[in-house]
Amino acid sequence: MLEKTKTALIYGDEPGLRFAVVLDGHGGCRTLNIAEACSWKPEDGVVWLHFERDHPAAANWVNNDGGFDPLVAEALLAEDSRPRVEPIDDGLLIILRGLCAAPPEDVTEAPDDLDLVPLHIWIDEHRLVTLRDSGHYITALRDIRLALENGKGPKKAGELLALVSDKLVRDLEPVLDGMDEEVDELDDLIFKGEASEVRLRLKLLRRRAVQLRRYMAPQRDALNRIEHDDAPWLKERDKLRLREVIDKLMRFIEYLDAIRDRTGILHDDLSTVIGERIARNSNRLAALAALLLPPSVVAGLFGMNVGGIPGVDDTWAFIIIVGLVVVISAFTLWILKRIDWL
Repeated sequence: MLEKTKTALIYGDEPGLRFAVVLDGHGGCRTLNIAEACSWKPEDGVVWLHFERDHPAAANWVNNDGGFDPLVAEALLAEDSRPRVEPIDDGLLIILRGLCAAPPEDVTEAPDDLDLVPLHIWIDEHRLVTLRDSGHYITALRDIRLALENGKGPKKAGELLALVSDKLVRDLEPVLDGMDEEVDELDDLIFKGEASEVRLRLKLLRRRAVQLRRYMAPQRDALNRIEHDDAPWLKERDKLRLREVIDKLMRFIEYLDAIRDRTGILHDDLSTVIGERIARNSNRLAALAALLLPPSVVAGLFGMNVGGIPGVDDTWAFIIIVGLVVVISAFTLWILKRIDWL
């Protein structure tokens, strides 16, 4: 089935292949089918093929038609998704992570949960091959292909790789901004919100920050290795762009550390607020028990079913006892206020 975005980009026309394009060297591209991709030659231009990693047709192409070294083919199809870079001959085997986006046929619907999609990459001077799991969508790749369709895309392999890296990191910025706004909101809710709701949101926010940092730190190291690689197709301009991406990623990591620290502080504040509420309620209960203790003693004494209780035949005895209880309670209340229990 054809999958189209609002810009009429076509995806998934052939099993396992999301799209295949060959760069024209002027910022544009020409779309290929799988047969044309298999007959492609380096002199035709830089080719970019994007596959579904877990599709049997994609695995068959990587293993049999891609011309890869068996170790490279195995790594491209492996489940391993931790960001890393391995130089092999004149090419690079790269694993990065990008933010999962909405499907192309429903660009208005954002995913409910934060999901970082592994992107397996092989790149050399003439070819870029990317693979991601089916059911996942990466806005970064979609934007680059749209730029190519409009004649404003990358012209060479190094520029294409630098742009992919840049777009992958760019998509993280709105997520971090949203997390920062949520921290500010929770800071206000701590003193007037429901403690259980605040605690749950803090837990989820902190877990999200840890999850992001888990992949962003090795991704920074991977991009740093690419930037220092001596591949001849990586031009100085491409390395400069990669350096800017690394700097941005380092700022994001520091941003995540700050969010994690702030959530830790908010958790401590929440624990303090809950402790103060418990202490305040305990003081109130203790004060109430102290106020009720004298009347309870008097009522217990005069309520005993034994002989000799005074006032049994006196019509004013009940009023006198009530007055005595009121006086004792007022005196107890005065003492509690003097010792700052109330």
